[in-house]
Amino acid sequence: MPKPKRARQKSAAIPADETAPTADLAPVVGQNLRRLRVKRELSLEKLSRLSGVSRAMLGQVELGQSAPTINVLWKISTALGVPFSALIGSKQTGGVTVLRSEQAKVLSSHDGRFRSRALFPFDEPRRVEFYELKLAPRAEEKAEPHAPGTVENLVVSAGAVEVEVDGQRQALRAGDAIVFEADSAHVYRNAGEGEAVMYLVMTYAETVG
Repeated sequence: MPKPKRARQKSAAIPADETAPTADLAPVVGQNLRRLRVKRELSLEKLSRLSGVSRAMLGQVELGQSAPTINVLWKISTALGVPFSALIGSKQTGGVTVLRSEQAKVLSSHDGRFRSRALFPFDEPRRVEFYELKLAPRAEEKAEPHAPGTVENLVVSAGAVEVEVDGQRQALRAGDAIVFEADSAHVYRNAGEGEAVMYLVMTYAETVG
């Protein structure tokens, strides 16, 4: 896709599908990304090659100036070899945590038709993560392969969903569940005319900090 020229823009142009309205998480993601990248002794250029995310985008994320889409965050976490929560987590204290619906941190695709809400506290990287997913009518979300050993357990709460893994498609309706190895490309499609709601348990081979 050709990049538009902007006279007043000093940094390289960033594709529109790499950013989304999740600015409240931008500072947290930026701090975590820099810490993990430096810990692994990776330059921005090398991480860009490993993840397929532009160097300009990675730089702006580290500075807290841009909040990437959920798909871009997956690419970064896979390249770093860490759970998704390692990028969005901030340490919290206390034995009981209540996650209010109105205070939810929602990650979305660039067009907002796919949304993901973490149903666990952003306190530290964990081996098992729990998400609520919402997919707009007739929309689809293409997911990059996750780290080796990652398993997804998805249940459809409302609507009709088609899940494609390695070219094989499975049609699911409300109440149906599917378990699959997520270290290969997979796609979620809403086959209905209403919003689809799903709940996802993501299990990693191990937790890496």
